Amino acid sequence: MDAAEQIAVMWQQVRVPVIVPLLRASVAVCLAMCVILFVEKVYMAVVITAVRLLGRRPERQWRWEPMREDDDPELGSAAYPMVLVQIPMYNEREVRTELSCTLSLAAAAMQCNDKSVTRRSLVTPYLICAAELQVYQLSIGAACGLSWPSDRIVIQVLDDSTDPVIKEMVQMECQRWARKGVNIKYEIRDNRRGYKAGALKEGMKHGYVRDCDFVAIFDADFQPEPNFLCRAMPFFIHNPEIALVQGRWRFVNADECLMTRMQEMSLDYHFKVEQEVGSSAYAFFGFNGTAGVWRISALNEAGGWKDRTTVEDMDLAVRASLKGWKFVYLGDLMVESVANKLLVLMQKVTLRKRIYVIYNFFFVRKIIGHILTSVFYCFVIPATVFVPEIEIPRWGYVYIPTIITLLNAVGTPR
Repeated sequence: MDAAEQIAVMWQQVRVPVIVPLLRASVAVCLAMCVILFVEKVYMAVVITAVRLLGRRPERQWRWEPMREDDDPELGSAAYPMVLVQIPMYNEREVRTELSCTLSLAAAAMQCNDKSVTRRSLVTPYLICAAELQVYQLSIGAACGLSWPSDRIVIQVLDDSTDPVIKEMVQMECQRWARKGVNIKYEIRDNRRGYKAGALKEGMKHGYVRDCDFVAIFDADFQPEPNFLCRAMPFFIHNPEIALVQGRWRFVNADECLMTRMQEMSLDYHFKVEQEVGSSAYAFFGFNGTAGVWRISALNEAGGWKDRTTVEDMDLAVRASLKGWKFVYLGDLMVESVANKLLVLMQKVTLRKRIYVIYNFFFVRKIIGHILTSVFYCFVIPATVFVPEIEIPRWGYVYIPTIITLLNAVGTPR
């Protein structure tokens, strides 16, 4: 008996007693996960449709009043919260030409005309830079151009650059804005421990940060519009339970090629459906790591930035959510960009919210979604070709996957 015949005999011996039961069990588990994922996508579709039809905007869900000049003119700029704006940057050597107008627009809006908010606080823009070419100029310029009283905002540049030439250029750019009267701080550290999270953590230790109540974060290639703070801050001022206001990314080069278009499509569902549903349902959604504003007291209560993980944004969002803090997502608050352990005390959080965070976000989206894609479609279905005893129902490998794909595409119709 040759080797081929031996293999055929061995296959027949193990196929019925071993392979068939295992594969049948795998199909049953994968079909169950497929149904769970399908139910999740349908739930998302129903909620987002209701939000659209009912016009359920964040300004209607939460108390929100525009910052007007005639509320209390005696307070002047002292009525504005003090904000810390962080813009992390590291080793992005991309030259940006698409947003050349952003810097001039930002520079034209150096001072906010609004003079009234009911509480006193401070705002500081943070910029974490590392070997940026031209990108750092746009980012620093956009942060310096935020429409906010100049004495109520601090720009903090956290420079983790490894290129001494770029490091010097970033410092010179900070000095240039300082000569214009902008309260800008250029900070470096002796090491890059913890990378972005470590830099943000070190930045919060400076003495002047103690005067700040909020921190806005923009990565190196993100340029906020001048009115970003004037749109976001009223949610914090009138709703003390809100910890995070998250803006939306807008890719300026989405139509540049197929790859950038695919990036936009993959993230549009996340922004237009997942985050908006979470915000509209007063449920959990993750911090995107940029284009958002945090209440510093909430950040500190959640334990601050942790450099134990490379997903420090999600880590912080989960810890803050489990402390009972609320998040708001603003889909029309655009920020331009380029397409390129959680065991904590939960006394303040309801059982429903704990279940939602664990089941909906981690179990369905992060575990089932990935396992179903890799195991079911790449292994189980092809394996059934060699085991004719196993039959997968058509709804499991045609109808449900098709509907899920169409629902995912809703956020990007063009």
